[in-house]
Amino acid sequence: MGNCLSFPSTNLSKKVEQVSPIQTVFKLPSPLPIWPAGEGFANGSIDLGGLEVCQVSSFAKIWATHEGGIDNLGVTFFEPSQILDGFIMLGCYSQPSNKSQFGWVLAGKDVAGEVLRTPVDYTLVWSSESVKIKQDGNGYIWYPVPPEGYKSVGLMVTNSPEKPRLDKIRVVRADFTEECEKDTWIWGDDKAAQSSKVNIYALRPKTRGTQAHGVCMGTFQVDGAASALSLSCLKNKQFSLSHMPNLDQIKSITQTYSPLIYLHPDEPFLPSSVSWFFNNGALLYKQGEESDPVRIDSTGSNLPQGGSNDGMYWLDLPIDGAAKGKVKKGDLQSSNAYFHVKPMLGATFTDISIWVFYPFNGAARAKVKFINIPLGKIGEHVGDWEHMTLRVSNFSGELWRVYYSEHSGGSWLNASEVEFVSGKNKVAAYSSLHGHAFYARPGLVLQGNNDIGIRNDTSKSKIMMDTGERFELVSAEYLGSMVAEPPWLNFNRPWGPKINYDTREELKNVEKLLPGNLKTQFEKFVNGLPNEVFGEEGPLGPKMKNSWNGDEV
Repeated sequence: MGNCLSFPSTNLSKKVEQVSPIQTVFKLPSPLPIWPAGEGFANGSIDLGGLEVCQVSSFAKIWATHEGGIDNLGVTFFEPSQILDGFIMLGCYSQPSNKSQFGWVLAGKDVAGEVLRTPVDYTLVWSSESVKIKQDGNGYIWYPVPPEGYKSVGLMVTNSPEKPRLDKIRVVRADFTEECEKDTWIWGDDKAAQSSKVNIYALRPKTRGTQAHGVCMGTFQVDGAASALSLSCLKNKQFSLSHMPNLDQIKSITQTYSPLIYLHPDEPFLPSSVSWFFNNGALLYKQGEESDPVRIDSTGSNLPQGGSNDGMYWLDLPIDGAAKGKVKKGDLQSSNAYFHVKPMLGATFTDISIWVFYPFNGAARAKVKFINIPLGKIGEHVGDWEHMTLRVSNFSGELWRVYYSEHSGGSWLNASEVEFVSGKNKVAAYSSLHGHAFYARPGLVLQGNNDIGIRNDTSKSKIMMDTGERFELVSAEYLGSMVAEPPWLNFNRPWGPKINYDTREELKNVEKLLPGNLKTQFEKFVNGLPNEVFGEEGPLGPKMKNSWNGDEV
């Protein structure tokens, strides 16, 4: 993504001042490889059908605050610098100052003619003149007023009250734009007077998915009393998918970034390959014929294909007690990572979703103040699918974000925020004890509040799964017949049976272990838990998740 500029602090008092995170530039631990040859992947720019765009991550600092926002460390605003010849700025960049400098904006080149125009004027969106916080002078945020038929896709930032030059930025013809929405929060000032209150947000396309054409600009929006002027995202009108990686490039990407998963040292329920699960006695059940379950072949070719989750079929463990106990424990040596590769954000990024299968999900455990409590059967279910997603730039092949799935939700982290393994570009992930949710750091994550919740314990143990060592590319729809999907992927029913047990009875057994003053608090917490925590039914397979064709939550 190019090198950014760092900005050392000025030492007026001759004291050694602490360098803030924003004054350092994030770089991946290792240089990027030379990607295998292909049509358009990692070629530096992408033609959206008459508007060519490139990613710019070299920045010149314009203005910053030193208060407010995340960790109360303020926000920094930049404009792109070192833009490729023929390209021009479409908007400025902003990020919280509590993080290393990491980000990009798109610059554009008019290929078709009349796609880009200069604005006709600027409107002052917000200024910091009346804000009483530590800041580098005053900052001013401007909206480029587009001519009729055009839209603005980014804002200008200055440290002077004078309007920027009109030829400094370009606006975009409306047919090359789509509606966008607020993404992550960047900064806000709680101390400001009501008339001056603002919040800064990153932007993303409102409609996202494998078929959506909206392109992320990398810019920001101002949400406040004086900021009713809306911005748009770009649109990939061409959408030829020629900038998506080919098979050789996919292999190189996975070898470069594929996560190393650390399992908890006390984890009794390990992952396995799907074929191991089938070969060791997993059974297919059909409603009305429960007494005659069917053994599944190693590829799942005898599983019902397609259709809907109509309750007619489900999978389960072997009937024999010894075989059931063996399969529940999984088999790490056989475990495979299953990769799904898809276009995202108008095919300017590639998402690689990495799916891991566990034959069994263990019971949940609760923390109630100073007491740790097993929750009986609550949380147990057969068949557990977990995943992570790597979001890779099709401009450069650089990793931008990582998604960690966590039960019914999950979280995105920038590449600058994740842990990498041993000086390599391989991402670290931590699987929680029994529940197998993925987290970016080891330790306890409590699903709850006030020191009452479901425990998610992770640890950097010697039990590891290298997803780049044993993996299978199970789907890349944009490559057509070049990637054959295994039959089990199109089994659209539950990978485990519905477990019938009395949840209230299980909870009563738990409450017996609690002092009286904690029982009420625990009951209130449990009543607010999502149904997924109780684990009464096996999950559907990867292809039935909303994220398969859409964006992550």
